[in-house]
Amino acid sequence: MAKAQVRTSDLSRRNQTNVQLRNELLLRIPRNERASIWPNLEFVRLKGHQVLHQAGEPLKSGYFCNSGVFSVLSEMPNGNVVEVALIGKEGFAGIPLVSGFHTSAATVIVQVEATAFRVDASHLKAMFRQSPSLEYELHRYSQLLTLQIMQTSTCNRFCEVHRRLARWLLMTHDRCEDGSSFPITQDFLAYMLGTRRSSISLAAGILQKKKMISYARGEVTILNRSTLENAACDCYEALREQIRDWQGN
Repeated sequence: MAKAQVRTSDLSRRNQTNVQLRNELLLRIPRNERASIWPNLEFVRLKGHQVLHQAGEPLKSGYFCNSGVFSVLSEMPNGNVVEVALIGKEGFAGIPLVSGFHTSAATVIVQVEATAFRVDASHLKAMFRQSPSLEYELHRYSQLLTLQIMQTSTCNRFCEVHRRLARWLLMTHDRCEDGSSFPITQDFLAYMLGTRRSSISLAAGILQKKKMISYARGEVTILNRSTLENAACDCYEALREQIRDWQGN
């Protein structure tokens, strides 16, 4: 998809530098509609592990991810947490706002250092009047996100840990444009995949031994993507195939 250059002075007078628009939802909006909603958007830089939304708390802002990766986490009453979805430049964090809900059912954190276009929750409804295409794209994206949550939940229940890890690495790599390396610790991977650190260590060892990845000092590098795809569970390709089918409509 084509990229567009946008002056952040069009988005927020507090930031006058040029940025490259990568968010695919915003790129699909006609230019005249996009121009009408820019005053409601603020370009922001987000640090790794920064909390964007906390489960059960009011949604104050939505975020059109422009680079990096967000992680959607499901929390159990006993405190256990597992990742159920990833959001990259294809998406938006704050989907409940699209249907008029004002609290978050999930916690959303920054998985890989990111940039985004932030919109105040109170402005989103008015933006829909200015840009019907935006509302349409966000409703379509909500279905893609639901599909990912369903597939990930099934994967976490039935697939072997090393295959789940391969699937997670591929999904993260799909959303990272800055190369094949990204920072992640084994503790955080265990947290994301809802398993023990020892299981992550064994799973990473399997992938390293076959020279699919290297892992050192909290950084993962994908060495051979094609073999990593072969190692991943069927969930990864099933999800991609369904998304391709829907996006072709």
